[in-house]
Amino acid sequence: MNDSSRNGRSYRRILLKLSGESLLGDKSYGIDEKILAVYAQEVKEVVAAGVELAIVIGGGNIFRGVNNATKGMTRSHADYMGMLATMINAMALQDALEQHGVHTRLQSSLNMDEIAEPFIRRRAIRHLEKRRVVIFGAGTGNPYFTTDTAAALRALEIDAEVILKGTRVDGVFSADPEKDSNAVKYDTIGGDEIISRDLKVMDMTAFTLCKESSMPIIIFNMDTGGNLNRIVNGESVGTLVHWGEAETADA
Repeated sequence: MNDSSRNGRSYRRILLKLSGESLLGDKSYGIDEKILAVYAQEVKEVVAAGVELAIVIGGGNIFRGVNNATKGMTRSHADYMGMLATMINAMALQDALEQHGVHTRLQSSLNMDEIAEPFIRRRAIRHLEKRRVVIFGAGTGNPYFTTDTAAALRALEIDAEVILKGTRVDGVFSADPEKDSNAVKYDTIGGDEIISRDLKVMDMTAFTLCKESSMPIIIFNMDTGGNLNRIVNGESVGTLVHWGEAETADA
């Protein structure tokens, strides 16, 4: 997993991390059903190709709508509300996938027996082996941890080969491409270099988990049609964050 170039590298089991904001579309908050349908079709194609896929999704699009209500709240209480927001997105994604003929299982880090299984590592792996898409909701089940950390944790627990982080940008840049037109995109970059340059990829807890286990991360634009399929087939898309010995940025 330390290979810093893809060169036809295809993946058997992956963890896809989606932000809640990715479901917004043109809305200020909530879920755009058109985006859900597009994502469901992309996932269906990948699963049909034989890839085992698990998904972690954030809750920012839902939480944004109640953001003012959390002002003055204790951090723990607000974080639990955020976990519930991720479950709303996870259920919406599950329904969209099922409507596209994709078999799924939703597992929650919080007990919600009526709508989801509890997270059980061996059961999750068994679902993946049966070509079911496993959606992990409610983050880690603990406050003070982001869904990035949940993605890193679950990826390691299910023995995923790579974390794919779907975003609104094409990869990792030297600066925010939405604010700086001179920002340079990296095709590959070492994880330690990201830390030293303070490039915003994942929160530090998640990044540390990936570093300790040499888990590669690919940052890519989920809104570009076909990107997910291209990545799992070994094409060079987005930016590969690797943990090799020679960690120099390749722009």
